Amino acid sequence: MSVFFAKRFMTLLATLVGASIVIFTVMEILPGDPALVILGVDATDEAVLALTKELGLDRPVMERYFDWIFGILQGELGNSYAYRVPVWELVEGALKITVPLAILSMSLSVVIALVIGLYAAANHNKASDISLMGVSQLGISVPNFWLAVLLILFFAVKLRWLPPGGFPGWEEGFWACFRALLLPAIALATVQGAILARITRSSVLEVFREDYVRTARAKGLSQRKTLWLHVLRNAMIPVLTVTGLQFANLLAGTVVVENVFHLPGLGSTVLKAINNRDTIVVENVVLMLAGMVVVTNFVVDMLYAVIDPRLKAHDI
Repeated sequence: MSVFFAKRFMTLLATLVGASIVIFTVMEILPGDPALVILGVDATDEAVLALTKELGLDRPVMERYFDWIFGILQGELGNSYAYRVPVWELVEGALKITVPLAILSMSLSVVIALVIGLYAAANHNKASDISLMGVSQLGISVPNFWLAVLLILFFAVKLRWLPPGGFPGWEEGFWACFRALLLPAIALATVQGAILARITRSSVLEVFREDYVRTARAKGLSQRKTLWLHVLRNAMIPVLTVTGLQFANLLAGTVVVENVFHLPGLGSTVLKAINNRDTIVVENVVLMLAGMVVVTNFVVDMLYAVIDPRLKAHDI
């Protein structure tokens, strides 16, 4: 287990290093001068040059890369070029929205998947199974931004049960923030839950065909007890894999839904930074998102060994 952990941790570190190099390189080769964007097209060459020097953008590329990495290791993300405030101040507020939104979306997605997937598998080839798989296929096909608009029109505009957008801030209380995040969470969870439900159903059906399951049924164990005692745990490895990938995608891919609901999360922060050519903000946020993806996959790998102790370091 310790060898398995060490190998996965080294892979995590190598992936983060590679991601940092790619992110920094891409931002360097993209067109656009941050100093010129900040000052405007009417700025003089002397003013642009002075601001470029002030921001430290005139230094060698490798020097700026290592300064950025060493700053991150020390907990210093630098200052925004456009807003002249620490990057962490911009990111901290966005994380307080994006992370709870992703957690709420993933929680709804897992509930949807387990309920639909297990019920469909337990009623394989029956009318309920066919109907639920048809509904899940519809859920996969619906774009989340279009579903977000429909949810706003129905629950916010027509019924007026929930706010159409915006975020009141956590100081307004948990319930107010929960109501603000519920519709975007449903919009994100519908597609993810539909995909995960089909994976759950397929995985459960595959385990149902194993000899030890047939033996348990032959000994008189009910289908429900067989499902919960013998099938579910062994069927969870592929489900966990997809769940981890989905959670990572939710963290990194909420930009569209956040903009539909006017939520000032990480997606909106990155979009504004790109428009302002605020490269230091983009680099830090994108690396943070990449880190979240890598750490999520690392945690999923650790859970493999917890769920199935037969897995060894050389198996994965």
